[in-house]
Amino acid sequence: MKYKTITGLLAITLLAGCSSSKKVVPDVPPSQLYSESQESLQSGSWQTAIEKLEALDSRYPFGAYSEQVQLNLIYAYYKSDDLAMALASIERFIRLNPTHPKMDWVLYMRGLTYMAQDTNFMQSLFNVDRSDRDPEPAKSAFADFKKLLERYPNSQYAADAQKRMYSLKNRLADYDLATADFYLRRKAWIAAINRAQEIQKTYPDTEAARKSLSIELDAYKKLGLTESAQRTEQLMKLNPLP
Repeated sequence: MKYKTITGLLAITLLAGCSSSKKVVPDVPPSQLYSESQESLQSGSWQTAIEKLEALDSRYPFGAYSEQVQLNLIYAYYKSDDLAMALASIERFIRLNPTHPKMDWVLYMRGLTYMAQDTNFMQSLFNVDRSDRDPEPAKSAFADFKKLLERYPNSQYAADAQKRMYSLKNRLADYDLATADFYLRRKAWIAAINRAQEIQKTYPDTEAARKSLSIELDAYKKLGLTESAQRTEQLMKLNPLP
């Protein structure tokens, strides 16, 4: 009975996938198609906008709307949570338009897209701590926001990028803290100390840096390094947790 139920669910899923296949976009003038895509974007009809923009992109790759169509596709893919397509579109745009005047926005969108990749749906839904999850998307987002600030310090997106970098810095520090704690629990004392000190060096103004001191202290005590443990205790007194 369970096998039949699963089979039925799979069949429904396959039918749903077939029924949601993309519609054929009418062959209308590019100006009309672009206008319709703009209306879909403004109303938040992301999938409809994507269908029309993709049609424009494939039918008129060198048309008057070409660059803006690519930019709009980046935004529509991002808003529809098709992050892989958003990143692919961003890479394509950067390759074809390396000096475009809206490159600050493109970098900003790539940072946002990597941040969205880093977000875990189940974590958001149930508020589950997953600081030990793969930090690579967060690192990529941080690098893009940093690049935006370095290249376009007067960009209208700079202030928000800086705020997001602060959040990402704490996210990356928490990951390293979870790693240091993992080493401590596995009795890899030297590895725990090295990771804790790396946190303190790279992210000195984070809560994770202060928490890492207790991991470092435990490891020193396990190794019998009394002087190092005492120095760490002094640091803990100078950098108390809130």
